[in-house]
Amino acid sequence: MRDLVLVALAVRIGIALVTCTFFQPDEYYQSLEVAHHLVFGYGQLTWEWLAPKPIRSIIYPALNVPVYWLLKVLKLDGTAALIYGPKVLHGAIAALTDISVARLTRRILGERYVDAAVFLSLTSFFHGLSLSRSISNSAETSLTTVALSYFPWDVNEAHWSTNLQKSLLFAALACAIRPTNAVLWVYVMGWLMWTLRKRAGDAIGVIIIASSIGAFVLPAVVGLDSLYYRKLTLTPINFLITNASSVSLFYGRSPWHYYLSQAMGVLVLPAIPWILHGAYLALLPSSPAPLRTLLGLIVWTLSVYSLAGHKEWRFIHPLLPLMHVLASKSLTEGQYTGSYSFARSPITHRICFAVTVPFIAYVALFHGRAQISVMHHLRLLSPEDSASIGFLMPCHSTPWQAYLHRSDLADDGLLWALGCEPPLQGQDVTGYKDQTDVFYESPLRYLKTRFPDRVDASFPPSPLPRSQPGSDTNGTQPWRHEWPQNVVFFGALLEQPGVQELLLRQGYGEVWRAEHGWEEDSRRKGGVRVWRYQAYS
Repeated sequence: MRDLVLVALAVRIGIALVTCTFFQPDEYYQSLEVAHHLVFGYGQLTWEWLAPKPIRSIIYPALNVPVYWLLKVLKLDGTAALIYGPKVLHGAIAALTDISVARLTRRILGERYVDAAVFLSLTSFFHGLSLSRSISNSAETSLTTVALSYFPWDVNEAHWSTNLQKSLLFAALACAIRPTNAVLWVYVMGWLMWTLRKRAGDAIGVIIIASSIGAFVLPAVVGLDSLYYRKLTLTPINFLITNASSVSLFYGRSPWHYYLSQAMGVLVLPAIPWILHGAYLALLPSSPAPLRTLLGLIVWTLSVYSLAGHKEWRFIHPLLPLMHVLASKSLTEGQYTGSYSFARSPITHRICFAVTVPFIAYVALFHGRAQISVMHHLRLLSPEDSASIGFLMPCHSTPWQAYLHRSDLADDGLLWALGCEPPLQGQDVTGYKDQTDVFYESPLRYLKTRFPDRVDASFPPSPLPRSQPGSDTNGTQPWRHEWPQNVVFFGALLEQPGVQELLLRQGYGEVWRAEHGWEEDSRRKGGVRVWRYQAYS
């Protein structure tokens, strides 16, 4: 067990430290940026935090607060530790998944299957892509795996009620971070109560344990959130209400079969043959009953999540460790005797899992790297060369002050990006256009109508470069900009009619560029460019 802890920590923290690519905006704007704003007093808060009824709990971003606070006290916040400190933290949290999947497999299947489950976890492509990042779904995955590893799968074992207390405490934390995690626990607790249906005293004990933990965690969540927002705030309720509305569809609508037809392929590749075979084995009468329960939990969660209109790969990330348990049965029993051994596995196993390493390296080191590199470049610019910076990109395409850490650019008018506020006033989602949509309809028209005719070389703040998150604009589009000293954009923008000519005419020229990897979004092609006003220089 000690060796596993060290290996898991080394792998996950190592991946976190070398990762220098962009995956999801939430990695920054629902985590690091919020904590940076709380500790240092500046940064960009999105609508989820500024709406009249905020939907995000401060609990997950608060994990980063001690790191930032310590760096601030030690006066190390101006060093690379500002970026790498949180990476170590989230890498350590990620390691809990690998450690706990071993315990979960041991309790459901037995010691013989543990090595296979751990191997699957450590070589998982999606874990390599997402688990060590500062995304709430990743922490949810770790906490869920820990909780299920303590869950009393055998209610006849000693101390099962003590294990239940540990399990539900971690489950409550997972639900505090991601309220939708409760879907898993409806099924698991329902199964437990059914198992104890003839043991009334134990069933009542389960209710008391669950109620006690809920009575402790829920007021703590409400208290911390109310303290942060300075008013009574019920973020779990606000989260569920908002996501049940049309607002969630603003971020995309997917067909009911999305998780089966698209997400699963990315999530479990290349282990899907062994997961399917493991699911088949779980249905056989000879398989342990908890394994069938685990399969039922996966099916139940996928079914419920499929009812939602907005779907993303990462939403079902907490199910991946459970699928690794299923696959471990297939991999191990395919060798007939003994524990799983990669060295003794068929060549097809070794080929399939060996290909994940290059893919993990690509998404960690190359895909979306320019969007991170540009922030390092801007952070190191002198104040004379960075009096103001504007980002003409799809919203939230880069990190923000959690990477820049430039208090001289704390004014939203000096450091700005296009916004993408959702229709919070009940507008029709199908016809609604955010600032990014309006810009990309005609970039040239936007630049001509919302920017001055000439550059003011004193680079004053833009009066309203983006809508205030959560504000009611009454259907208007009041954005007004001043020309910044530096303009940051994707190279594809220069291919838009008249844009390059306008920038050159205004006195801008390219001073930095980077391009890494393939990009599927046409607006994000061409790498990242920085153009600076340099007329008559």
